[in-house]
Amino acid sequence: MATDKNRATAAAILPLVGGPDNISSIAHCMTRLRIGLHDRTLVQDEALKALPAVLGVVDDDTYQIVLGPGAVARVTPEFEALVAEARATAPAPPNPAPPASPAGATAPPPSHPVTADELAAQGAALKAARKERNATPFKLFLRRIANIFVPLIPALIGCGIIAGLNGFMTNMGWLPTVVPALAAMASGFMSLIAVFVGYNTAKEFGGTPILGGAVAAIIVFPGVAKITAFGMTLAPGQGGVLGALGAAFLAVQVEKWCHRWVPEAVDVLVTPTLTVLLSGLVTLFGLMFLAGEVSQAIGTFADRLLATGGAFAGLVLGGLFLPLVMLGLHQALIPIHTTLIEQSGYTVLLPILAMAGAGQVGAAIAVYYRLPRNGSIRATIKSALPAGFLGIGEPLIYGVSLPLGRPFVTACVGGAAGGAFVGLFNQLGTAFGSTAIGPSGWALFPLLDGRSGMGATVAIYAGGLLVGYLVGFAATYFFGFTGPMLAELNADPDTVVATGPEPARPQPADTPAFTP
Repeated sequence: MATDKNRATAAAILPLVGGPDNISSIAHCMTRLRIGLHDRTLVQDEALKALPAVLGVVDDDTYQIVLGPGAVARVTPEFEALVAEARATAPAPPNPAPPASPAGATAPPPSHPVTADELAAQGAALKAARKERNATPFKLFLRRIANIFVPLIPALIGCGIIAGLNGFMTNMGWLPTVVPALAAMASGFMSLIAVFVGYNTAKEFGGTPILGGAVAAIIVFPGVAKITAFGMTLAPGQGGVLGALGAAFLAVQVEKWCHRWVPEAVDVLVTPTLTVLLSGLVTLFGLMFLAGEVSQAIGTFADRLLATGGAFAGLVLGGLFLPLVMLGLHQALIPIHTTLIEQSGYTVLLPILAMAGAGQVGAAIAVYYRLPRNGSIRATIKSALPAGFLGIGEPLIYGVSLPLGRPFVTACVGGAAGGAFVGLFNQLGTAFGSTAIGPSGWALFPLLDGRSGMGATVAIYAGGLLVGYLVGFAATYFFGFTGPMLAELNADPDTVVATGPEPARPQPADTPAFTP
C-alpha cells in the first residue's frame, strides 16, 4: 500500500512539471524532490501546491518540490521509474505549455479579502524576483558546494542517531557486547566521509567521480603518518572534508587539462594516472596542511564565539538564518557543520540556527489568531504547521509570512530570541550541538549531544524552542499587522464570493497593502 501511495504521488507530480520529456535531472535532498527542467513555463505551480503530499515548492537552480523527510526518499525512486517508463514506451516532444502567468508577474492589489492562494501567488513572485537578484556567480558557486554535501545528509543523520544511542547505552552500562558494534556503525562513515566528498565534488564540477574519490582517499589513508614535509608530520584525516573538497576540485582541473592535451590513443592510461599523481602530490605536500589549519581555525572560532559572546552570537545567528533559508544559501554552511562534527562529534551551530524555525512557527500561530475570519489563510497555516514544528519552514515562509511582509520580520525576531537563549547557556558553559545535519525543530532532539549530559542538553534546546515560539508569537501578534492590513485580511473570502464582489478599496499610491 505504501508503494502504491508513493507511486500515485509521483504520477500526480509528473504531468504537472511538463511530463517526462521536460525533465533533465532528478535528485532529492532530505525534504525536497529536485528536478532539472528544460522549460520552466510548462510547470503548473498552483496545481502542484494543491496536491495533498506536496508541502510547497521552491524555484531555484533546480525546481524543488517539498515532500518532507521520509516521503521524498520513497517518492523519488517512483518518480524516476515513471519518467524512465514513459520515455521508453512513448518518447515524444513536450506538450504545449498551458496558459500561465509570467514567472515574475505579481497579482494586482486585491479588491476582496485576501485568500491563501493570493498569498501563495505573491510568495511565488517574491521568489522569482529573489532568484533573479541572487543568481550571482559567487552565490551559484556556494550552491554547487552545497550540492556536494546534500546527498551525504541521510548517512549523517543515521550515523548520528546511532552515535547518540551508543553514548546512552555506554553511560547506562547496557549491553556492553553490543556497544562496540554500534560504535563501528556510527564511526565508519565519518572515518571515510572525505572519500564521499571527493566523489561528489568531482561529479559536481564535471570530472570523473571515482578519480575525485581516489584522490580524497589519500587524506584518510593511515600511511600518510609516515610522510613529513616542512618539518611537520601528516596525520590521517588532516584537513578533513575541506581538504577532500580541494583535492577533488584540483583533480577535476588536472583531468580536464589532460583530456585537452593527451593523445586520444593513450588517454585512458595517461589521464587517470596523471590526475591521481599530480593532484595527490599537491594534496600531500600542500592542501592537507592548509586545510588542516583552516579546519582547526573553524573549530576554535566557533568555540570561542559561543564561550565569550554566546548570547549575542545566538541573537545574530538565530535572527539572520531565516533570510538565508529564504535565499537557499543556508546549505552553504554544511561544510562548516561537517567540519565541526569531524572535530568534536557535534556542531554547536545547528541548535542555534534551528531557533529560526521556532520563530517562524510562533509567527504563523499569531497570524492564525489575528485573522479569525479568513478561513483560507487559517487552513493553509493549519496544514503547514506540522511540517513547521519538524523544521520544514518553506510552506510557512512562502505561503504565509513572506508575502505578508511584517510577519516575516517578526518571525526573525522570534528566531533571534531563541538563538540568544541557547547561546547564553553555551556562554555559561553548557555547550552542546547536533551529531548530524539536516533535521531541525522537534526532529533534532534525537541528534543532540553535549558535555553536560542529555538531560540538560534536551532541556536547554526545548527551552530555546519555547522562547522562539513565544517571542515570535508575541512580536507578530502585536507588531505584525497594520490597521489597513487587518481590515483587508480579516474577512471570509467565501462569504464575499457568496454575496458578490466587494467594491475596490482605494489604496495609497505609494503604499501597496501587502508589500514587505
